[in-house]
Amino acid sequence: MKNILHIISSPRAEISASRKLGNAVIEKIQEKYSDTAVKERDLTKNLVPLLEEVHINTFFSPAESHSFEQQEINTYSEELISELKEADIIVIDSPMYNFSVPATLRAYFDFTSRAGYTFKYDENGPQGLLDNKKLYIAFTSGNIYSQGPYQIYDSNVPYIKNVFSFYGVTDVSVFRAEGLAIPGIQETSLEKAIEGIRID
Repeated sequence: MKNILHIISSPRAEISASRKLGNAVIEKIQEKYSDTAVKERDLTKNLVPLLEEVHINTFFSPAESHSFEQQEINTYSEELISELKEADIIVIDSPMYNFSVPATLRAYFDFTSRAGYTFKYDENGPQGLLDNKKLYIAFTSGNIYSQGPYQIYDSNVPYIKNVFSFYGVTDVSVFRAEGLAIPGIQETSLEKAIEGIRID
């Protein structure tokens, strides 16, 4: 059985283009693999807290020293990380917000990027701990960032790739629905992106 983790970061619910694209990716995966289980982590319904001092102190202190509040913080972080570890396939819906990822997704990475959990340090430097996983990114944007003069503005897809590479996940495919605010392109962009989904 293939365990699929679907991470949703857009607050636009069912009208979200990234969610539609992500759902289409899930459907294509299920067409390829007859036996799947999907775990949905909707970051807009269950907000990950913005990183504060108490969170940082929790992540960098031994468990036996934790207060009750810190125990709850650590348990929550471990729950998010456990979902990543259990997944064979990860699908992230990631709309472009101000050249980067939504704050919900950034907060998620702050709670999952932990030494000893998703990566470790040894004499050779950082080593990812999440291997043998496939990542699909469902990216949407009003402008076009995959080519042309605005390519350097994209701090969304490269950022997600960098985070997961640090975790040890390097098998990544990106599906893009771009130009969703550009007349003449917006009318068919999402449809073409969905039609172009190929699961390897």
